Amino acid sequence: MIIAIDVYYIANRAKTVGITFERWTDSKNDIIALVSDYQNDVAPYQSGQFYQRELPCIISLLTKIDLSKITMIVIDGYVHLDHGKFGLGGHLYNALNQTIPIIGVAKKPFLGNREYLIEVIRGKSAHPLYVTAIGIALEDAAESIKSMAGKYRMPDLLSYLDQQTKLFKFE
Repeated sequence: MIIAIDVYYIANRAKTVGITFERWTDSKNDIIALVSDYQNDVAPYQSGQFYQRELPCIISLLTKIDLSKITMIVIDGYVHLDHGKFGLGGHLYNALNQTIPIIGVAKKPFLGNREYLIEVIRGKSAHPLYVTAIGIALEDAAESIKSMAGKYRMPDLLSYLDQQTKLFKFE
């Protein structure tokens, strides 16, 4: 089973959402579970240290999941930053004792990590997604994201996940 995870912040509070699914080509109707978690007193954003804010939120959500059934985790962000330094995905991989592969999907480029990513063009978009990975071959990770359902730049499941986190504004 695959889980995609995203976090949304309002001030020092966060809502983390995970959706589980079986196949990269699954649609919204194929989602197995939608899991949410809320955190208060979230650390403030620090440039270059984003993982310190987001990692505790993701770990808290993962305590609600049977990790023995998870074969892959997709995050909104990077596995590697400049010169191979770990981003959120790399820190998550280590926090999980390097047992579950992590794919990072980002919408904006990060200067200095070109050798650690593959740009994935989806649909008719002129703008790529930036895919990084650990625990899985980068080429396989990029192909997996490219194969996800949806005709736009962002795969349908990842767009749906983003929408679910942003519902936090109305809760």
